Amino acid sequence: MALTRRQRTRALRYAVYAVSVLILVAVALFVDWGKLGSAMFQWKLVRAQFPGILSTAAKNTVIFTICGFSGGLVLGLVMALMRLSAVRPYRWFAATYIEIFRGIPLIVTLLILGFGLPIAFQWRWPNPYLQGAVPLALVSAAYMAETIRAGIEAVPKGQMEASRSLGMSYARAMATIIIPQAVRVIIPPLTNELVLLIKDTSLVSVLGVTDRTIDLARFGREGVNSTANATPLIVAGLVYLAMTLPLTQLVAWMERRAKAASR
Repeated sequence: MALTRRQRTRALRYAVYAVSVLILVAVALFVDWGKLGSAMFQWKLVRAQFPGILSTAAKNTVIFTICGFSGGLVLGLVMALMRLSAVRPYRWFAATYIEIFRGIPLIVTLLILGFGLPIAFQWRWPNPYLQGAVPLALVSAAYMAETIRAGIEAVPKGQMEASRSLGMSYARAMATIIIPQAVRVIIPPLTNELVLLIKDTSLVSVLGVTDRTIDLARFGREGVNSTANATPLIVAGLVYLAMTLPLTQLVAWMERRAKAASR
């Protein structure tokens, strides 16, 4: 007897559940939990990471994130407005910028701006935080620009037409009418971009760091090198999680609220 589509879907779901349970049972039976725990999570090493991981590494990660996000947000807004401009050279420049910085991996951008330009022009970054924050801002701006542009385009065109009919200039209508409405649309994706940026700060360590600018990822890696144990990296990962999890939950809450308001 042929199964209905609903029955096939249910059978497939139960099969996935069964395979998942078998995998968990196999892991539980064959993994040496004592050895794994000793190699990856020792309480004495966990305690040794504090307070340095918070007072230095986490603080620097937050600094890089705030600088990169704030700079990227401002530049992204400029690029979004240029992308929507009626002036073709502005649109071309913004489109070229966005495609270049979205197409080049962040680590390559960090190396070019952190090492390539200073070597080419015999110049040094005046501040070690800027050496990492500027590339982060330039790359995040390219992604934010597309998010902001999509939010602006989501505002009904009649809003701009009504504003202009009341005698507002294009700039004033954009600043007081269009962008405030777009903000409600773009806050969730911008928050997601903030979460990604927090994790991307781990790439700044390719530029080399000092005790003053060490980030979470580098702190964990140096801890592994000094202890021959993975515990410092586990702790660093948990600190990252403590920073990003509230933001991801905030995004989920905002998306639920937006869906409820649209009904």
